[in-house]
Amino acid sequence: MIDAQGFRANVGIILSNPRGEVFWAKRIGQQSWQFPQGGIREGEDARDALFRELEEEVGLRPEHVRMIGATRRWLRYRLPKRYVRRNRRPLCIGQKQKWFMLELIAPESCVRFDATEKPEFDGWRWVDYWHPVDEVVFFKRQVYRLALDELSDCLKTQ
Repeated sequence: MIDAQGFRANVGIILSNPRGEVFWAKRIGQQSWQFPQGGIREGEDARDALFRELEEEVGLRPEHVRMIGATRRWLRYRLPKRYVRRNRRPLCIGQKQKWFMLELIAPESCVRFDATEKPEFDGWRWVDYWHPVDEVVFFKRQVYRLALDELSDCLKTQ
């Protein structure tokens, strides 16, 4: 779903543990790391997309997590020009994301990357809450900073 401005609707997932660390996933076959995220399908709301993506990307179901927060508004980032596929219609220039903060309440062994035929990740680790801002690809840093800043109070109220 791409809006009139060219932004694809998407959900971002920040999964935490009781120590306040966050789940950091390694893209398959690469040395790049990110939070799980994914597009919202036609007719799907953000919450439904969140749980579908969570299961597809990391094998976790709703009963494995507890929702502890969500951003109030869409957070947007633009793709660098070299990543914009100009031959596609509608043209996508970036993503608008609704971010969700979850806490893992199931054993870590429930995390798995084989829930789909085409896994996106092949590794993960727990990292310091603010670590992702420094390690994620440069064009996502501001969105990560905004999401983590807005949702940081969720961990404090645990």
